[in-house]
Amino acid sequence: MFTHIVLFKLKEPTTDNLKFVENTLLSMNGEIKELKKLEVGVDTIRSDRSYDIGIITRFDNEEDYLAYDVNEFHVEKVKKVIGPYMEGSKTLDFQL
Repeated sequence: MFTHIVLFKLKEPTTDNLKFVENTLLSMNGEIKELKKLEVGVDTIRSDRSYDIGIITRFDNEEDYLAYDVNEFHVEKVKKVIGPYMEGSKTLDFQL
């Protein structure tokens, strides 16, 4: 199992922006065959160190993750759509 985690910091983390980004990320469910599991969460603690929203994706292997990363739906309907809302992000990728 290959896991890809992303933490996002929004430029303006309003309730509407967070919901829009969350729904956009969740729209990948069932659209990308390599994506085996998708979890999305909005930060509830809101500490100074916190990021605003996080995503955990799981794949059978690294090759499937690499296919997902360039998948047209992921790039056109997710990355390009939420990109303008982002101040920054951090990722972690690992194999179990």
